[in-house]
Amino acid sequence: MITIVDYGMGNLGSIKNMFKYIGIQSTIESDVDRIKNASKILLPGVGSFDTAMKKINEGSLREVLNDKALKEKVPILGICLGMQLLTEESEEGRLDGLGWIAAKAMNFKDRIDIKYRIPHMGWNVVKKSNPSLLTNGFENFDEPRFYFVHSYFVKVEDENHSILKTHYGVEFDSAIQKENIYGAQFHPEKSHKFGMKLFENFARI
Repeated sequence: MITIVDYGMGNLGSIKNMFKYIGIQSTIESDVDRIKNASKILLPGVGSFDTAMKKINEGSLREVLNDKALKEKVPILGICLGMQLLTEESEEGRLDGLGWIAAKAMNFKDRIDIKYRIPHMGWNVVKKSNPSLLTNGFENFDEPRFYFVHSYFVKVEDENHSILKTHYGVEFDSAIQKENIYGAQFHPEKSHKFGMKLFENFARI
């Protein structure tokens, strides 16, 4: 069972529908006591970095997520903004991120040629940078690609924590991992067979 965390900042219905379509059980939870019992967690995110962190910092959600990620070592997948929240900070806001992976979310603006529109929106190719259970089987696709919508991109401090890279005016880490903690910048729930494969892999971890 995959627990999709509802903290008011995610495209929850589409994610749950994708899991249902591929035969994987999931549940959407906002109750902290139920999240405490999760065996696998998906952290979604759509919107601004500081708004998301404020919601996570409210009550005891951040403490519970820290316990699940760092003490219990349950598999956790952050997607889109949810991946950026795994990092230490973002140029979009002033609040600290969860800080589980040494990385920073950076603005495309002033770092890419003006011919590239911001946000980075649409399909783009991903390339493996390090092996990971999350990307098992990607080599069977001629050209694995995912659907992106984002104005900020992540760069990890340690290249060992990068598992996928993408180019959009600049090369960035489109998927990251540190031990049991995974992040994907793109939207697997909008990425058809490629997203299905990534969700299937996460369910097997």
